[in-house]
Amino acid sequence: MKRHQKLMSIAAVSGALALVMSGCASGDTGDSTGGNDKKTEVSQADYNPQPRENLKQGGDVAFAINEITPQMNPFHGDASADTTRLASWYTPQVFLMDPDGTPKPNPAYLESWEIGEEGGNTVINGTINADAVWNDGSPIDWTAFEQTWIANRSYDEGYTPNATDGYKEIASVEQGETAKDVVVTFDGQFAWPQMVFLTGIINPHVNTPEIFNEGFIEEPHAEWGAGPYKVEEYDSKGQVMTFVPNENWWGNEPMLDEVTFRGLDDSASINAFKNGEIDMVGVGTKDRLEQVSDMEGIEIYRAMQTANTLLEVDSEKPQFKDLEVRKAFYMGLNVEQQMKIAWNGLDYTEEPGGSFVLYSFQPHFKNSVVEAGWEYNPDKANEILDEAGWTLNDDGVREKDGVKLEVTYPIFGDDPTLKAGAQSLQQMMKEIGFKVNIDVRSPQDFSTDYTSKNWDIMSLRFTASDPFGAAWFCQLYCSNSGLNLSATGTEEIDKRIHEELESITDSEEQTVKAMEMEAEIMSETWGIFPLYNGPSISAVKEGLANLTPEPYVGLDLFGVTPVENVGWEK
Repeated sequence: MKRHQKLMSIAAVSGALALVMSGCASGDTGDSTGGNDKKTEVSQADYNPQPRENLKQGGDVAFAINEITPQMNPFHGDASADTTRLASWYTPQVFLMDPDGTPKPNPAYLESWEIGEEGGNTVINGTINADAVWNDGSPIDWTAFEQTWIANRSYDEGYTPNATDGYKEIASVEQGETAKDVVVTFDGQFAWPQMVFLTGIINPHVNTPEIFNEGFIEEPHAEWGAGPYKVEEYDSKGQVMTFVPNENWWGNEPMLDEVTFRGLDDSASINAFKNGEIDMVGVGTKDRLEQVSDMEGIEIYRAMQTANTLLEVDSEKPQFKDLEVRKAFYMGLNVEQQMKIAWNGLDYTEEPGGSFVLYSFQPHFKNSVVEAGWEYNPDKANEILDEAGWTLNDDGVREKDGVKLEVTYPIFGDDPTLKAGAQSLQQMMKEIGFKVNIDVRSPQDFSTDYTSKNWDIMSLRFTASDPFGAAWFCQLYCSNSGLNLSATGTEEIDKRIHEELESITDSEEQTVKAMEMEAEIMSETWGIFPLYNGPSISAVKEGLANLTPEPYVGLDLFGVTPVENVGWEK
């Protein structure tokens, strides 16, 4: 569903991107887009940051989440943003990040982390906290960084990582003076050395492709975790996961006595919040915001969101094998109408997303889909389909060689805004001869259905964990990407990315080139299409502080903060 790349609801977890369900209003992630009935300024971050001295010790918190995921290895290609979120509570948060995307070593794990150059190569020298230990009692040392590199550097060694970006540029990970010292050497100069290990490290016991790929299915492996909290309960069937303070933790005492995540669909999550069963919920649609408008003892938080709502088509399905058909499909897409539905009655607007590499507030941003030649033009779309030999039948559905332009569009959840957006798309596509069958499914099916490609078209969200957009370009557009399942990548595109983009050692120059290349690749593939970004809006029980400490979660922009600091104000 990743920095960027993680799909929201399903997401690449080791990369910068994550996958999330588009339009999903459940949970406290704020992944849904929305605004407010009254004109409300949306700040870049709004998560009630509080120093520890302002918080009281003890108390419980319950959060909603889209899914307690079956794949609990956050680095695996089938993992999602939900997997990463859960993992953040019981695995090392090696790096923290300011809301603007500035990373910094977490002193609980790293005493130092220095980036330099030696012999023409970018080199990192790190010193691991002497007290840092895994839950099984073994020390956290340089081998964790080595195994993280091994598991994420390639798709050709049996491992199935979410992304290899950054790791594939490393030549070696070695012990320094002691086992608590790690030396990371890149193959030449690398433009983005700060991107590696941002989403954590792997326990050295995860040392085979079999363990990495299959060992975490329905099994969180609490003994291979580390941090202020430990796993108390994991129940993917009952959709509950609970954390309690970890007696092996060496850092600041966790503020809470218990943290619970519950997998809930849209209607269940809003009802659970109103009934006091959870302490935070996404209210990014008019309907959901209205449902909490008369509640006392709550706060509404609104922040900008580093995520893209997108549409994706599966080019392996016969309806979408032809590039011209895919282009026509997107030319029949009224982006402005989709945005109006998403923010109906919420007095919020923005320019269309236009890019997966950068957000409109970042330097060098361009609208890549427009640069690629896209425009909303159903008349032109019909002409393209006519010329491609797709005949409009009496039933209004085009056909060619026995194949009808009839496609399945699953939506995950029962939120009215989500349904309205799908129905609008259905009507748009009818104008150009596509029959879109909407299939309403449970949010808990999202990960499995997405990765198994149980869909023809899909709406979801890519959410970013850091601002280094160009660094994750391959995660988006390489042919072996586990994030982009449109199957529109090619070996020729891969070669261009590696030789023309990733070879650039200056980060700004690489970013400019990435924007240029994104438009080119879009025009050659038309597999994934960015619609809009939008704000994150959550209703939260009054007094809950330091919200959304995990990567890919919405109220603190790119922020990653210590989970032990989440708590209740005095």
